[in-house]
Amino acid sequence: MTGSGYLRYVALGDSQTEGLGDGDEVRGLRGWADRLAEQIARDNPDFRYANLAVRGRLAGQVRAEQLAPALALKPDLATVVAGVNDVLRPRFDPDEAAGHLEAMFAALTAQGARVATLTFPDIGRIAPPARPLVPRVLALNARIREAARRHDVIVADSEPYPAVTDPRLWSADRLHASPDGHARIAAAVAHALALPGSDDSWTRPLPPDPAALSGLRAARAELRWAGAFLGPWLVRRVRGRSSGDGRQAKRPALLPVTVLADGT
Repeated sequence: MTGSGYLRYVALGDSQTEGLGDGDEVRGLRGWADRLAEQIARDNPDFRYANLAVRGRLAGQVRAEQLAPALALKPDLATVVAGVNDVLRPRFDPDEAAGHLEAMFAALTAQGARVATLTFPDIGRIAPPARPLVPRVLALNARIREAARRHDVIVADSEPYPAVTDPRLWSADRLHASPDGHARIAAAVAHALALPGSDDSWTRPLPPDPAALSGLRAARAELRWAGAFLGPWLVRRVRGRSSGDGRQAKRPALLPVTVLADGT
């Protein structure tokens, strides 16, 4: 590390870290990890960043596929965010999922990296049909905090803040953050890392939404969401397929970071 910035940042994870919901396959994905890297790069021209995340990966797959390449890059900063795909599987085991995360925490911190991770928000507030999964999320979050304490890992703890479940911070599929949501995640991690210029503004609610749905319109929106996103997801699960099949990391090497002019 030099000054207030890091030299080598490596991001491990699944679709959220890859950046789904922020950009597209034509223009490219940005995402919270890219945004965090841009913030660090503003004050450090020698900074380099790699993103090994691949959509659809379970925590065990992130460990099996991304940990060794991450260690080979010798990061001084790493983020490890995974587990939501595990939560969505019928045979979810919070101890197993958290065990994979802890193994990554241990390996990266043992090599000298500063490691940061996230807890997950109340998905029942984002997608009401997912309310039965909330106890799973809470169980995983509790284990993430425990593992983080054992390895001196920084936690950006989103669970206590209702603001992060505002629909405007989530894309239409309600599984991935919107561009504004990715900006908030980046701000949360920056704040947890105490980066210069960071603060707790990411925890604050957005202004009231005059276009918010209620009553019958909200119920119809839930049905549209189930048909457009939940149904296709269930079909992939039945067929044993993943959105990440055949995909590779978008940024497997440590490269300089282009800071966007708008800074958002």
